[in-house]
Amino acid sequence: MLVSYDPEWPKQFEAFAAEIHAVAVADADWLIEHIGSTAIPGMRAKPIIDLAVRIVDRSDFDARRAALEAAGWRLGSAVRTHPVMIRESDGVRIAIAHFFVEEEWDAVHQRILRDWLLEHPEDADRYSHAKCDAVAAQARGRTTYNAAKSPIIQELVDRARASRGLPPVRISDK
Repeated sequence: MLVSYDPEWPKQFEAFAAEIHAVAVADADWLIEHIGSTAIPGMRAKPIIDLAVRIVDRSDFDARRAALEAAGWRLGSAVRTHPVMIRESDGVRIAIAHFFVEEEWDAVHQRILRDWLLEHPEDADRYSHAKCDAVAAQARGRTTYNAAKSPIIQELVDRARASRGLPPVRISDK
């Protein structure tokens, strides 16, 4: 379900980031950024806050995982390229934290897409419309929401990466 942009989303991101810092990052050099559609002012989105967390390496995440789980985050996602933790409230997903190692950070396509959409409002508008079309296609039983919006995401990520001198990557990381 897509909803209109909520000006509270940045504050919600800050609260989730502060929580992750408080429970897991006391002595670590983790950087946490707001990604996904809720990071784009004015964009319709699912009301789920996406976070990108830069960690040193996988053992850094593993050492702090129990503290995150004790705070209510749970490991779980079909993504296999990096750890993902989910936060729910009453069984409803409210936040997703993606953990990326330092050497991958500058090439993380979720961050690159966010930056591109912030810098190119015409593409943000195209993406927003494509998301609405994806919801309609899913409602008609033609495809899943993610599959329906994948072509525009792939196009935008490819263009954004090219602008940074990076090669294209498949956006599917499952």
